Amino acid sequence: MDIEYINGGVCAPQGFKAAGIACGFKSKGKKDLALIVSDVMCTVAAVYTTNKVKGAPLAVTKKNISDGLAKAIICNSGNANTCAPGGIAVAEKTCRLTGKLLGTEAENIIVCSTGVIGQRLEFDRFEKGIPMATAALKGNGCADAAQAIMTTDTVSKMVAVELVLGGKKCRIGGIAKGSGMINPKMATMLAFITTDAAITSEALDKALKEDIRSSFNQICIDGDTSTNDMAVVMANGMASNPTIKGEGEDMERFKRALSMVTVFLAKQLARDGEGASKLIECNVCGAPTHEVAGAIGKSVIASDLFKTAVFGSDANWGRALCAIGYTEGDFSVDNIDVTMSSTKGQVCVCRCSQHEEYSEEAATAILGENEIVIDINMNQGCGQGTAWGCDLTYDYVKINGDYRS
Repeated sequence: MDIEYINGGVCAPQGFKAAGIACGFKSKGKKDLALIVSDVMCTVAAVYTTNKVKGAPLAVTKKNISDGLAKAIICNSGNANTCAPGGIAVAEKTCRLTGKLLGTEAENIIVCSTGVIGQRLEFDRFEKGIPMATAALKGNGCADAAQAIMTTDTVSKMVAVELVLGGKKCRIGGIAKGSGMINPKMATMLAFITTDAAITSEALDKALKEDIRSSFNQICIDGDTSTNDMAVVMANGMASNPTIKGEGEDMERFKRALSMVTVFLAKQLARDGEGASKLIECNVCGAPTHEVAGAIGKSVIASDLFKTAVFGSDANWGRALCAIGYTEGDFSVDNIDVTMSSTKGQVCVCRCSQHEEYSEEAATAILGENEIVIDINMNQGCGQGTAWGCDLTYDYVKINGDYRS
């Protein structure tokens, strides 16, 4: 069978349950504590922010899963537990209580936090919330969990796919959160991925680290790399496929399915950037290497000047070339073509790195849509890459001007 999108998110794979409840980390009764649990022990892999300032939960999680095993994820929103007094102790106590209620060791728990940086995180809310979340676990609880990890997100983000590995039907599901402070240099924001495929932690780690180069690492909303970014994959093996241990046909198929999940989530994150009104996709071809192509695409969608031009429906392609020009790498800028398109049509605005005559009226109409595609041909090689971002609007400043309130 082909790899197909299905419903269910992190609960689509066999043996996973989830919950999302409100316990007071956020105001107005909003869901703010998520729990994802496997019926059996999982192999696990994770990637973390490269920011030198890191949230306490990242240190605890990294230590807990150093053996490549985990059984559950607990995540609060509203407080990042970063630069917070006693943050490590709170994260460790959270793991102990969660493990106790689930009948497993604290070291089998992945702990995450997201929200305001630099505020004390009180453990009493976990004491209240973890028993509630444990009692609320259900096989169709993905939507609740996805909602509970949101901060400034306007919509929850979830996806699942189904595939066959070694003759067995397997599933991969995921949820993610992130709307601002996103310029990942590892993965991004928070992404929790589950699968019932049998795969070693070493193979899972390899697949995830390869994948993020062309998925989560290729999005940018505002140029800020968060202190709490984490992407984690848990695999419980309940599909009973022959265990994937390294390279081969099943590994390649697993990686393609994982990419479908991560790229879908990455695009949802870019689309839901704080204050955003438009999704920008930048496709680069003809670069010397795939790495250079990816870097060029990322530079363009990360350019504040280009993002504001897209917001204003202004086909100011010179800003795209400017962003290409300051991209690191060895390449020529003498023969670049740029085309802009949407459901309203397409227009070539630059050919051979020079102005191409086009209708400003047509270009404005094309850029007025809510999904914009920028195609860049470097005309000097076979490298290809894609990046996703969003426009930069007045609302971004409004949202971040009173984030703590």
